[in-house]
Amino acid sequence: MSSDELPPRESMDFDVVIVGAGPSGLSAAIRLKQLDSGLSIVVVEKGSEVGAHILSGAVIDPAGLDKLVPDWRDDADCPLKTKVKDDRFYWMTRGGAIRLPGFLMPPLMNNDHCYIGSLGNVCRWLARKAEALGVEIYPGFAATEVLYDDDGAVRGIATGDMGIARDGSLKNSFTRGMELRGKYTLFAEGARGSLSKQLIARFELDKTCDPPKFGIGLKEVWQVDPARHRNGLIQHSFGWPLNNSTGGGSFLYHYDDDRVAVGFVVHLNYDDPYLSPFEEFQRFKTHPAIRGVFEGGKRLAYGARAITEGGYQSVPRLSFPGGALIGCAAGFVNVPRIKGVHNAMGSGMLAAEHVAAALAAGRANDEITEYENAWRGSAIGKDLFKVRNVKPLWSKFGTVVGVALGGLDMWTNTLFGFSLLGTWPHTKPDRQTLDSARAHVRMAYPKPDGKLTFDKLSSVFISNTNHEEDQPVHLKVADTALHKTSEHGVYAGPSSRYCPVGVYEWVEDGASVRYQINAQNCVHCKTCDVKDPNGNITWVPPEGGGGPNYEAM
Repeated sequence: MSSDELPPRESMDFDVVIVGAGPSGLSAAIRLKQLDSGLSIVVVEKGSEVGAHILSGAVIDPAGLDKLVPDWRDDADCPLKTKVKDDRFYWMTRGGAIRLPGFLMPPLMNNDHCYIGSLGNVCRWLARKAEALGVEIYPGFAATEVLYDDDGAVRGIATGDMGIARDGSLKNSFTRGMELRGKYTLFAEGARGSLSKQLIARFELDKTCDPPKFGIGLKEVWQVDPARHRNGLIQHSFGWPLNNSTGGGSFLYHYDDDRVAVGFVVHLNYDDPYLSPFEEFQRFKTHPAIRGVFEGGKRLAYGARAITEGGYQSVPRLSFPGGALIGCAAGFVNVPRIKGVHNAMGSGMLAAEHVAAALAAGRANDEITEYENAWRGSAIGKDLFKVRNVKPLWSKFGTVVGVALGGLDMWTNTLFGFSLLGTWPHTKPDRQTLDSARAHVRMAYPKPDGKLTFDKLSSVFISNTNHEEDQPVHLKVADTALHKTSEHGVYAGPSSRYCPVGVYEWVEDGASVRYQINAQNCVHCKTCDVKDPNGNITWVPPEGGGGPNYEAM
């Protein structure tokens, strides 16, 4: 059978279709069932299981959980056990760490009420709650197409066909995707979702907002020597190893079973094409104030993920005919707090409440404008509004001055309810911030020692990433000639450095070079979709179930 002789897809009808089994999608599903147990709801998830593609710090503000599952603290099955006991913030120099006094930190930065744990495991627990209420969850099925009705309204999604060979031919195992049709469809794909991008473009949802901004977050989980473990300790830092013009920072979280989550965030508006976020992360762990934590320990897991950082100014219109964006698909991360779970859950519940009201009124496939009109006045909008200037000030003035101004701005918002600086804009997308290679010097990063620091291939191995190798490459380069003359010729091939798992390589081939894409390494971080200087790389979902299989990230 050829691709132009495909059989029709089977279809299933639901009241609500939800794309993505992360905190926002699962919260929406649960809240819908709480409001009307008779609703038919399906959640489709591209990971092999719920939680397989979930990566977060995670120090979780329980505001969302308190509203969705008020008795979660009494639930023995809930994986969130460790409450924050000691909250520290550091300015890092090459050889030292200066602790910032707590009284300097705005109250909204306080983490004493928060909990440390694995967001992946929290999502697994929420999925069990959802299924107990009657929600259908289909893991291992990637949503690859938005379905529209004759009037152009969203009518649901189609999952991807499976069993297609790399050359596009159909294998004996070929299986047609399914159409999941809904009266409303909620897109909870996370940062830089492939279908969310299409919807934003089709309905011009970003017409009146600032450009989206992103960071890349890299994380490892370690089992450490019990003598070095401090249960409930969290610390954040900025400064070394990044220079003043490159935004970012670190986290170190001590939680259950002598485990420590260590992570590093680099803002993707950096200008040096030779910078490697992965190598900066490895270098960070060698700092004298950090490395001792890991002596005698064992690295258990690794992963990476793009983070939405535009905040209040970059949130697009959330509603469109037939559906809405929720969670990080919309961009609700609070950058200075490095937290988005509470807002993701809140947006899922807020959308669910307005969708349930629409369904109760007999509506279908129209625009839920009530959700769009409500979010700024909700806890989500208030949370993001107070910190709206932190990221643009950091970008404009660099780490030292920008962080100080951002802190002052948060204080004025907290004390007086307004900012002396008004609202600062984000000026351009992250892909436009790279300088040409000739403006910088290639960095010589130290070789990994295999004990504290590691290479990309050993790291992707412990992410449990797996893809069916004989399938079409899911990383699409639109113009290969442009890629060679510009990405390689002008910028010296930054994709080989910003990718945290070695997907992209420029390989010498005689007198020339060729571009090699190791798609099987991809952990679906989507940094390439954000940072390619020409916008020439597009990430699309691979065959369902492919990608990382994070166990407790």
